[in-house]
Amino acid sequence: MSALNVTRPMVALGLEGSANKLGVGIIRHAAAPPGQQGKAEVLANIRDTYVTPPGEGFLPRDTAKHHRQYVVELVRRSLETAGVAPAEIDCVCFTQGPGMGAPLQSVAVAARTLALMWNKPLVGVNHCVGHIEMGREITGADNPVVLYVSGGNTQVIAYSHQRYRIFGETLDIAVGNCLDRFARTLKIPNDPSPGYNIEQLAKAGKNYVPLPYTVKGMDLSMSGILAYIDGLAADLAAGKPKLAEDGTLITREDLCFSLQETIFAMLIEITERAMAHVGSQQVLIVGGVGCNERLQEMMGQMAVARGGSVYATDERFCIDNGIMIAHAGLLAYETGFTTPLAETATTQRFRTDEVLVKWRD
Repeated sequence: MSALNVTRPMVALGLEGSANKLGVGIIRHAAAPPGQQGKAEVLANIRDTYVTPPGEGFLPRDTAKHHRQYVVELVRRSLETAGVAPAEIDCVCFTQGPGMGAPLQSVAVAARTLALMWNKPLVGVNHCVGHIEMGREITGADNPVVLYVSGGNTQVIAYSHQRYRIFGETLDIAVGNCLDRFARTLKIPNDPSPGYNIEQLAKAGKNYVPLPYTVKGMDLSMSGILAYIDGLAADLAAGKPKLAEDGTLITREDLCFSLQETIFAMLIEITERAMAHVGSQQVLIVGGVGCNERLQEMMGQMAVARGGSVYATDERFCIDNGIMIAHAGLLAYETGFTTPLAETATTQRFRTDEVLVKWRD
């Protein structure tokens, strides 16, 4: 492992705002022997979500306005919850990308302001790496194949030679975006999240409706599936529902169930291939869609059949949050990494495999 500067406890504040979740987290890494990572302690993990009316998505400008409006209050609450003063913080970490442009910029401005006010170094963090490192820390997974599934990203990842290598990914829309857009089609509420509400409806589904299944090697595509099921939903809304094989009418619960079963099966197929390729028996599911119980169940069945195991976190850590940015940022900071002020511009396109993971072997 690369040398880590953890001869004393280190504290970081992290800001996340790549989409509609604004998160502020404070983490402490304990002192550890040279070259080892100190145990992480979550001191504060506070989040506020921008929620839109049913049938509507969240626009970048409105989301950015939400983040600007609430970031100061969330930082104040995080410091109070953690019981730390700004002087005790070693670095300010922020999501540098990927994500939605305007929300990312809003949070980056807040991070720069705090760093200048408190005279602290800045650490720009890759959003995807934040998810992975938080998942590894919370679950204890050693060297898993990672399925990263969220509103903006869908990737199958494995670690090698200080990089998180992407084995497969979506060719168009992310799995979370697919679920969210179908929720808008059905005008399902966005509170607490459209994907969660799709999941609850799917639990009541009884009839599987065959949908396009689009896996291309290690990659997958979901835009065609969405277009097809949107057509079925339009027929249902127009009073012309399809019939199931048993002659009963297809319901919107059946459509939610069928959509989940199809796209989750696709994800599991490419994840299993990656496991076979790298010889891993562990799967770590990260990202907001990783909270889905049905996805965890299906992945577990595959992993057990291979003699393996599945690791996942609850909504505190799988949904976008500030603590994952604080943790990943502090890992990088402990190797000597900082982001100069002139290089803190955010980017909507920041590949997972662009990051040098210097804190791992």
